[in-house]
Amino acid sequence: MPVVAFPGTPGPAGERADRRASVAGAVEAFLDSLGAATTRIGYARTLARLTATAGPHHPVAGLDCDHYAAVMAAWDSAAPATWNRHLSALISFTTWAQRQDLVATNPARRLLRRKATHRGDRAIPAARLEKLFTDDRHPLRERLLWRLLYETAARADEILSLNVEDLDPEFRRARVRSKGGALDYVHWATATARLLPRLLNGRTAGPVFLADRRAPASGPRAPAAADICPTTGRGRLSYPRAEYLFKSASAELDPHRQGWTLHQLRHSALTHLAAAGRTAPELQAKSRHQHLSSLGRYVRLGEETSARITAEHDPAARRLLR
Repeated sequence: MPVVAFPGTPGPAGERADRRASVAGAVEAFLDSLGAATTRIGYARTLARLTATAGPHHPVAGLDCDHYAAVMAAWDSAAPATWNRHLSALISFTTWAQRQDLVATNPARRLLRRKATHRGDRAIPAARLEKLFTDDRHPLRERLLWRLLYETAARADEILSLNVEDLDPEFRRARVRSKGGALDYVHWATATARLLPRLLNGRTAGPVFLADRRAPASGPRAPAAADICPTTGRGRLSYPRAEYLFKSASAELDPHRQGWTLHQLRHSALTHLAAAGRTAPELQAKSRHQHLSSLGRYVRLGEETSARITAEHDPAARRLLR
């Protein structure tokens, strides 16, 4: 028998509509609609700023260009790729809201994507990476994360989203959710296999990489239950914190003293494999790109190859060998 709500008493559909009428409610509903955890985590950072800028109880129908401009102002001085990534989150949210008849206009219409500039070779020399990975001044958590990102050539958000249950130590692999929501495996080598048990220390569930402090149990900063370790009560290590720690630690080895990004570990791994003679299909299997054409910016042979070729064909070096 169908259940009919009394007049003035909202049913489930009415409750959902009321909840989505506010910015906070619409953002929550949009994030819940995303199937890929990595996409959800990435978009959540941008939309949290939208919620804070407009106010959680602001009507989502009242969002305008000024709200979106204020959100994007936080990344005015950021790299074009960073700007475009945050703008994509706003555009995706807006498209979803329009399909749900929550907004009538497009508040992102005045914002334009920025053209990415060519950055040259972004691969980190292997010798400097090895020095960073083996430096005992850095905590075990960081050294394992950096090593794992390099050996798997995975995206940083994929590795930071790992739970202990996703690991398969026997076959040195982990199950990750790639772009688009597909389930894939990434594989690591001996160095990671030796460090991983030390980090887990007997833990059998929860996030692999944990924050330094216990997660708050309530309030606006309380994480989802899936992002809390059942043994220690600590939350999942966030991308911004992991990025900050890597840039700070690598600044000493970076000739420009700016530090490197986590994404450069993936870029470096693929570039080094290409320099070692791996074929394009092999690189595609490692990187899990859908199309071979996407590998171009990652596997462009750069500084190390140039230095090796120069040294091998140095006339002075050839004279010394005689």
